Amino acid sequence: MQNFRDYYEILGVSPEASNEEIKKVFRRLARRYHPDLNPGDKAAEEKFKDIGEAYEILSDPNKRSQYDEYSRFWEKKKFNKRQPKSSSVRTSVNRNGTSRSSTQEVDFSQFGDFNSFVDQLLNRGTVGRTTSTTSGRSGVRVNSSTTVRPGTTRTAYTVNTRDSAGSRNQALRRKDIEARLTLPLEKAYGGGRERIRLEDGRSLEVELPAGMVTGQRIRLKGQGIAGGNLFLKITVAPHPFFQIEGSDIVCQLPVTPAEAVLGGQIEVPTLDGRVKMTVPSGLKSGQRLRLAGKGYPDNGIRGDQLVEIQIVVSQNPSPEVRELYEKLREIDNFNPRQDLPV
Repeated sequence: MQNFRDYYEILGVSPEASNEEIKKVFRRLARRYHPDLNPGDKAAEEKFKDIGEAYEILSDPNKRSQYDEYSRFWEKKKFNKRQPKSSSVRTSVNRNGTSRSSTQEVDFSQFGDFNSFVDQLLNRGTVGRTTSTTSGRSGVRVNSSTTVRPGTTRTAYTVNTRDSAGSRNQALRRKDIEARLTLPLEKAYGGGRERIRLEDGRSLEVELPAGMVTGQRIRLKGQGIAGGNLFLKITVAPHPFFQIEGSDIVCQLPVTPAEAVLGGQIEVPTLDGRVKMTVPSGLKSGQRLRLAGKGYPDNGIRGDQLVEIQIVVSQNPSPEVRELYEKLREIDNFNPRQDLPV
């Protein structure tokens, strides 16, 4: 019974680890040892294959249960040559609250070595096994689930293939998959080419349309499983200055008391860059001014940008400025509290 592999040790988790713990560790290791991030490193490539195989078994309660039973059999080295018994599965609950299935009455002596046991467990032949980062090929096994931000995606799918004794590969079933892509507002507005990386290691260059909104789905033809489609579900990240209200963009713009009183030209940031806007005299805090056609695209038509005025005073005025304010208080008879209703 040669070549036994301790999948718990390969992932660095305990036999009592929950499915969530195993998934978390797998994601971290897959990113660390992925061939795309370690070009030419054969050791990393082999490690990537091992953790993929370990996760495929330990993430499935039924397969994990059979693996645990086989592990105990291997440790005891009971190599009696009985006929294979039928197997049955029962479900129990671990002390951590997760359900686990256990297999009973399985004659593991039917397996000549550990590899033959794993091949049957994973429904594959013994001709060979291939782990690839390109979906649509024979021999692909992908376990993928991650969260992405600009330049990355999130996918959640598993592909299992099977080789027959004559090295004939079972055709993969065509399947659409969905990934989540979070973009900054500027990128969602402008669109253009963006490089994204999938958890399975593929790196794609995508032409994104302009004016994307949260919840929008973009189809990448043929980039799913076995030639299916990959749908990117867009999320536009919150922006520290701009807020989208329908097809309008709202921003709060600080102005000085002098600018509020006198009016004139001030600079306003927009998604197209800074523009000059002429404001009237006598501005009030909270007052909204409109920049026509500077909002967000909606079916080819842009909304407006609404500029909300915020009057801000200096916390540390210079002696000269303070002196001018003193003179202004002496000569200005304006009293904003004169008509209070109480």
